[in-house]
Amino acid sequence: MTDDFYKVFGLDNAATDEEIEARYKELKAKYSEERFSEGETGNIAAKKLTELETAYEEIKSDRKERSFKDGENDYYAKIEENIRKGDISAAQNLLDEFNERNAEWHYLQSVVFYKKKWHNESKKQLEIAIEMDGNNEKYKTAYNKLNNQINDEKSKNFTDKSGSGAGANNYANENYEDYEDRQMGGDGCLNFCCEMALCNMLLNCCCRCR
Repeated sequence: MTDDFYKVFGLDNAATDEEIEARYKELKAKYSEERFSEGETGNIAAKKLTELETAYEEIKSDRKERSFKDGENDYYAKIEENIRKGDISAAQNLLDEFNERNAEWHYLQSVVFYKKKWHNESKKQLEIAIEMDGNNEKYKTAYNKLNNQINDEKSKNFTDKSGSGAGANNYANENYEDYEDRQMGGDGCLNFCCEMALCNMLLNCCCRCR
């Protein structure tokens, strides 16, 4: 179908952007002038002008989409970099630029939602990623970890008589690597427990010194 649009310009799909732009301007000027001619000549020119505008927009859209796909991995790398830097707005803006959203897109969107503390929305995005690519262990592991965390938070909030609900914000300020480590089955909890044990030991030593 796209080849038909190139024929309107008298070109093929190997034409450069510059060639298409130059031909577009040339034909537009020609048809714009001829459409005011009397009789069939004017009617044909008006029709040709409409075809030209349609073909031009379709070709531009197709080339933009192909260029975007070619640079998709670079875009994902930029999104991950912004998440690591804590620039969630920039990461979201890049995600919003995608027209076709594959499993990796939904995974990264889940990370952004998680950073915003929108855990249920993050879970939904992971479910979509798994539905699109059920063999991806990264998605399944992340989903299981997040699902367990959500269940733990519900349990804590139910039993927390003080009403503080602190469980929902335990990871609000973690960085991207922490998220990846914990979601991918890392030993973040073990490290945290070791740090707490060390702190308690230091406090006991201080008390004895007094």
